[in-house]
Amino acid sequence: MSDSRPGTGPAFRRWRARRPFWGGLLLALGGAEILVTEKASLKVVMHIGMQGMTGYLLPVVMLLCGVLVLFSPGQRLFYSIVGVLCSLGTWVTSNLGGFMVGLLLGVVGSCLTFGWLPDQEPRRERRRRKREERVAGKSLQQQT
Repeated sequence: MSDSRPGTGPAFRRWRARRPFWGGLLLALGGAEILVTEKASLKVVMHIGMQGMTGYLLPVVMLLCGVLVLFSPGQRLFYSIVGVLCSLGTWVTSNLGGFMVGLLLGVVGSCLTFGWLPDQEPRRERRRRKREERVAGKSLQQQT
């Protein structure tokens, strides 16, 4: 696909390239999945006390950290650390971290966010440059 086409695809690709998109998305999905696995109503949670409330609080913080990573990538290190701590905390508070699925999504998303480099050139450009270097190297070998 070409970036010169009109529409939302190229604009979304440019927006996505400037932030840790997949890490934030996985972190938010992990928090949402853990929230879905919680079956108790809020009245029961408030009646049980703080331990029941924490089962909802940690996934909500995970979800918020994932969304904030997407819309405020400058603070990605803080959000990824808070996200991984909340993800690990859900092991105790929220049905073993949403039956391990939400826990794993949160930890992987936080790690991807933490490791994202903002000044790295897009992958397409790196591939093109490597391809050009290979072609130039082959042509140089053929000339000698």
